[in-house]
Amino acid sequence: MEISIRKISLNDINELQQIGKLTFAETFSSVNSEENMKAYLEKGFSLEKLTQELEDQNAEFYFAELDKATIGYLKVNVGQSQTEIKDKSALEIERIYVLKEYHGKKVGQMLYDKAIALANEKQVEYVWLGVWEENSRAIRFYKKNGFTAFDKHIFKLGNDEQTDIMMKRKLN
Repeated sequence: MEISIRKISLNDINELQQIGKLTFAETFSSVNSEENMKAYLEKGFSLEKLTQELEDQNAEFYFAELDKATIGYLKVNVGQSQTEIKDKSALEIERIYVLKEYHGKKVGQMLYDKAIALANEKQVEYVWLGVWEENSRAIRFYKKNGFTAFDKHIFKLGNDEQTDIMMKRKLN
């Protein structure tokens, strides 16, 4: 299984919208109302919003690909593009999503390793992220990779307020 990681550009926007909606729905639709999911997917993955994100110099997206098919993606932010902490010595992993059928096949780990490589390239001091408190699979993954919880914040999915655990890992 030869998986490659590729930085994406505006030319990949339709593919990004598709994988973004699909992986988010696979991950969260069973535990959220249909209305809230629909509202979030339409707004969060609109072509307008994705265009802004792809044109942002402080944000980068990467696809994980297997035989030219996209099976997951990564989004990282630095500087003012971080969603919470606007620390210039930090990098935020905003999203690592992998299609369900590829869970357990190290795709998430590859995307995570790419994020850490980017953090080292950019010479930041630490990497941080927010993960939904109910997503025990993701929390275990980040703990295994050396992250510790340091705070919480509210993430709104439609009209539902959910708690994200904020985690960080210092780099050497």
